[in-house]
Amino acid sequence: MKMLDKLPNDFFWGNSTSSMQTEGAFDLDGKGESVYDLKPATTNTSDWHDAIDEYHLYNEDFSLMAKQGMNFYRFQISWSRVDPKGDGNFNEAGIAFYERLIEALLKRNITPMICLYHFDMPLALAKKYNGFLSRPVVSAFVRYGTEMVKRFGDRVKYWITFNEQNLYHTSEAFNISGYLTGDKTINELYQISHHVMLAHAGVANYIHEKTDCQIGGMLAYSEVYPATPNPKDILCVRQVNEFLNRNLLDAFIYGRYSNEVMTYVKKHKIEMDYQLNDGETLVKVTSDFIAFSYYRSDTISAEQIQEGTVPNLYLDYGIKPNPYLETSEFGWQIDPLGFRDVLTKVYNEYGVPMFPIENGLGIREEFTGKEIQDDERISYMRDHIQAMKDAIFEDGVEVLGYLGWGLIDIPSSSGNMDKRYGTVYVNRTNHDLKDLKRIPKKSYWWLQQVIQSNGENLK
Repeated sequence: MKMLDKLPNDFFWGNSTSSMQTEGAFDLDGKGESVYDLKPATTNTSDWHDAIDEYHLYNEDFSLMAKQGMNFYRFQISWSRVDPKGDGNFNEAGIAFYERLIEALLKRNITPMICLYHFDMPLALAKKYNGFLSRPVVSAFVRYGTEMVKRFGDRVKYWITFNEQNLYHTSEAFNISGYLTGDKTINELYQISHHVMLAHAGVANYIHEKTDCQIGGMLAYSEVYPATPNPKDILCVRQVNEFLNRNLLDAFIYGRYSNEVMTYVKKHKIEMDYQLNDGETLVKVTSDFIAFSYYRSDTISAEQIQEGTVPNLYLDYGIKPNPYLETSEFGWQIDPLGFRDVLTKVYNEYGVPMFPIENGLGIREEFTGKEIQDDERISYMRDHIQAMKDAIFEDGVEVLGYLGWGLIDIPSSSGNMDKRYGTVYVNRTNHDLKDLKRIPKKSYWWLQQVIQSNGENLK
């Protein structure tokens, strides 16, 4: 390795989580109900009442992170913990919890990043307004977000608004936006997506006008390839990238939506609730970095997509397995080269620092008294970190850091504790909390030496 091929001394190594997957304490200290609090346990999932009890055990977890060498933690504020009904009547006990959290991180020299929304709408807003389908929720979010910046912006300098914001332009939007009732129409999909972008803009513009904090947009970035050289497959891939990625990247960087997407909206008479002054709000938006999650890639076949399907839904119908890639036990195809490609092509086009803030592999594991030998996870992380280094040193990409997802075991996004991403095992199952003991796996020590060498030693 050349002497120049060293990551910057201020490179961020860390962990990412959400509030509902970590905190528990769903009804303590004045927290209001969120839409997640009503979701019941199923045969293969837990409820969301306890998670890994980070509410009480954060000091233990932060010490494990610090011992591993981490210098960055992206966590989420639970909107309903600090603003129980989403009406601006803030809960000081909930805010005090995040004060303690931030101070505990800073004490360990771990830089905090706050995410303001990770799918868990306050239930009162969902019931009253059907979530982000309605404009009053945009105002409620901006009020909540700017209040959090006022409270914590002196110590927290990195912010994101919405986890994986491009998901609000897919069918998943109806599951994550507080939407409770309706026909899930294309008009509604575009209204939700636009309202979420306006909510992001309100907070991002406030941060840039009033503070010295940094904020960026965040995407769920799955690399998508054509299933064959058929030009129709290639067209589908380009449209997926334009509608699900570049549309928001244009908004995050240039303050406007994609020309192709807006042309489609006009031609197909989609009612997205774009009002007279919305452009004035959007045009002020800038991003200090582009944050994204990356786990896998997909291939897409035009043959499987019915004529007239809106490009936002292509991935619901067109995905085919890639015969050149390994597949995890949960059906996600492992593709480190796709990670490099995302880093490089987005940076080449937009010129804004890249920040991968979620990456990892879910595996079924059981603690039997001996250290868990999670070599598959080590291999996954090694290959993705190397791909990131190739993007930096071979392609010239500016990358701020590398954050793994849920590096202390948490329930997966569906609530499945069996799908574990952590380098630390948490002793609970979907239906038995056991003792919640934290137990480092083999990958914990491997990642420790990676961080200690600042990414140089990946053996």
